[in-house]
Order: sequence, then C-alpha cells, then structure tokens
Amino acid sequence: MINKDKKNGEILLESGTNEIEIMVFKINGNLFGINVAKVKEIMMSAQVTPIPLTHPAIEGVFKPRGVVITVFDLPKYLYGDDAVHTEKDIFIITNFNKILIAFRVTSVEGIFRLSWEDIQKPDKTIGGKEGMATGITQIKDGIVTILDFEKIVSEVAPSASIKIDDINKFGHRQANNSPIVIVEDSIMLSKIIIECLTRAGFTNINKFDNGKEAWNYLETIKKKEENIEKKVSLVITDIEMPIMDGYKLTKLIKDDEKLKEIPVIIFSSMINDEIYAKGKSIGADEQVSKPDIGNLVGVIDYLLDKKSKSKSESEPEKEEETKSK
Repeated sequence: MINKDKKNGEILLESGTNEIEIMVFKINGNLFGINVAKVKEIMMSAQVTPIPLTHPAIEGVFKPRGVVITVFDLPKYLYGDDAVHTEKDIFIITNFNKILIAFRVTSVEGIFRLSWEDIQKPDKTIGGKEGMATGITQIKDGIVTILDFEKIVSEVAPSASIKIDDINKFGHRQANNSPIVIVEDSIMLSKIIIECLTRAGFTNINKFDNGKEAWNYLETIKKKEENIEKKVSLVITDIEMPIMDGYKLTKLIKDDEKLKEIPVIIFSSMINDEIYAKGKSIGADEQVSKPDIGNLVGVIDYLLDKKSKSKSESEPEKEEETKSK
C-alpha cells in the first residue's frame, strides 16, 4: 500500500505546502510520473483475461483478492506497435474518478517529493497526444513526463469522465451572473467544466491554468476593488497543477483577511477520506469528486445562496450601526 500516515513510516504531505509526491516509472526506456495520491498499490503483472469489443489499450481484467480490476496497457497507449512488454512488468493500481484501474508499466523507479514550482506546463507539441501530460520535470539526470491520467482514461472510456448530459436533470435554469473563478490545468476538462456550468446558467466565468495565475488575479482585484464580490463570488479549483496547486491556492485565500470569505470548492478526481481531511484543514468550503458535475452545480448553488442570505442578514445590522453613529 502507498498512502499511510507518518506513524507507519510513510510520507503524508502537509496541506498547502505546494508539494507533491511523484511515483516515477519507466516505459520503453522513458520516465513518466503519477501523483502518489492516485496510487493504491503496486504489484507484479499477472495473467489478464481479455474483454472483447473494448479499446485497444484495454488489455482486459484480472481479479486480485476477489476484486475485478481493469488492466490498461499504458505502453500500447503511448507507443502503439512499438510498445515493449516483459515478464517483469509492474501493475500500478490507481484509485481516482471513483474507479480502480491497473496500469501496466515496465518498472517503478521510486517516489520523489517535489515542489509544484519545479514542474513546468508542457508545450502542446510535446508527446504526440495533445494534453497527455500535466507537467514536465527533472529528477536527478532524467526528464520525467507527468501524465494526465484523467485525460487518458476519459479518452479510452468516456463514461468515466464528466458528462455534460448530467446538467440536463436540472431542467431550465435562470441565468446567474455571479463571477466564478475556475482553476484547472487540463485543457479538455476545463472546456467541459465551462460548458457544463454555462448550460447550468452561469454566465460570468474566468478560467486560469494554475493556482499562481488565479492568485495573481485575486491579488490584483484585491488592490483595485473595494467590493471584491463584484469580481469573484466563488472559486472552483483542481488540486494537481504546475507552479501552484489547489491546496496552496486555497490556503492563501483562506489566510487572507480580504479574501477569506470567498467560498472555495475543491473539484478533484482524488477525493477520498485523506484528501478530504487535507482540504478541510486548509479551509475549503466544499469538496466534490470528479466526474460528478451535477453535484458540483448543486454545491455551487448552495454556497452562492448561503452567501447571499448571509449578506442580506448583515445589511440591516450595518444600517443600525450607521444610524447609531
């Protein structure tokens, strides 16, 4: 198992430090990485039962300890016919988007702690598959490509990603001009999230690629605007992002006297008990697991309504204070 607490000798990163632990693995002689928070365990590759009429990158399923898990042929997905398999291949068992998937890799090289500041956003031309990587970094003498596993899985199995049709259950909704900030580095997911929120009636959306860009924007409006709510009513942030992650952004907002009242929703594929506790410890108002976009819309409605009611209740008190003076 990978994720345990410090008492058991495992690393558990503090929230808001802008750090990440990367499990580095090798495929076809090249180095790749995955956030340790997504990894449930690693094990030697095992016999796989093929499933007909599936994507070519889906090997099939296997059943460790009575649990059926889909096996994803990551070498084939990345390299096609040039993919190399060996008898010593490793299965990395992941848990995100509320599903277990085993990714075949050649070997696991180790776990490394990095700052998000050391991870660069890749150029769109890198990798041959647009948006396949969330970041590029150097560890020791090697260049490591951190893969966008949500994008990869959604490409192969669209049912496991955000579904725009989930918005239809809300029926007709009135337009809502509350300014919402979305912080999401994935090109594909940000487009889908914005389309979903637009369908849900939200007409004033500002999107940023990472926490640093969003924080720079918040600092700018903080200096210029007496009424910050005119520019930002709510922030929705992913966790994994180059330069500055969602934890650091959330902590900065909640530690700031002028910004701390802005509701922050963490919208991530990694939400579990441990991740939820981390988010709560830095002040996140709500946390929603991808790909549940319908639940996200419901939470946005709740927080904006709660904020509106709180504002309405405080206005008579301010009027009384003014009269008494």
